[in-house]
Amino acid sequence: MALLLALGSGLTFGVADFIGGLAAKRASVVRVTLLSQAIGLAVVLPLLAVLPGTPSLAAIVSGALAGLGGAIGLLAYLRALALGPMGVVAPLAGMVGVMVPVIVGLVRGERLSLLAAAGIVLGLVAIGVVAGGGSRTGERSAGGNGPLLALTAGVAFGVFFVLLDLTPTGSGVWPLVGARLSSLTLLGLLTAAVGGGWPRRPTMPMVVATGALDMFANVLFLLATRAGLLTVSALLASLYPVVVVILARHVLAERLRRPQVLAVVLALVAIAAITVG
Repeated sequence: MALLLALGSGLTFGVADFIGGLAAKRASVVRVTLLSQAIGLAVVLPLLAVLPGTPSLAAIVSGALAGLGGAIGLLAYLRALALGPMGVVAPLAGMVGVMVPVIVGLVRGERLSLLAAAGIVLGLVAIGVVAGGGSRTGERSAGGNGPLLALTAGVAFGVFFVLLDLTPTGSGVWPLVGARLSSLTLLGLLTAAVGGGWPRRPTMPMVVATGALDMFANVLFLLATRAGLLTVSALLASLYPVVVVILARHVLAERLRRPQVLAVVLALVAIAAITVG
């Protein structure tokens, strides 16, 4: 069950990120992120009744700290996706984002079967291959800022994963409420400081979809970490770049080069190895 939850989280993250990247091309990334996070809060509140848990100061505070990391990561990530190409930016963020929780999980003494460990290595290779082979020389994103922002986002996402895993087990989705409250506070202050135009009406459906899907992905990841190992859950959740690469190829006609095709195949093998192991 933990593997399915984590995999579902990765797939949902991928769709949410792709749609959010499109929205960030059309409006201020800060305001797109602010609105999407507000939508996420509206989505998680009804889930408090469906996935009951015990609210506590520890749950809210740990969730709030995770939310700050998530907000910083999302800002950097959506901006990087807007600069593009998505097929390069997303894997860079994914590669860094998965390394943080994997290292923390191993330091904390998590142990894996040989097959599952091989699957994790394959997954890391898949993310690295697609990151390194996403574009020809000279086709890097505008001013070189895209990759730098993607690396920043990856570190922030990794911190978010770790902090969310540290929330109290019996707290349900209350940590995600704390996460959204802190991220909305930070984003509200940034919006007041930097300004920028609000998304126009045609863009709003994308913002709503991004916020709702991102929250569902967070819920799935939180449930996955409570049912299984952080290392495995983080890797499967961090396979979202594969989804972004595929969507960018079919929707935006970004060319899927041979290294990216190889990465997709490696990712599928990694999922199978982790599941069986």
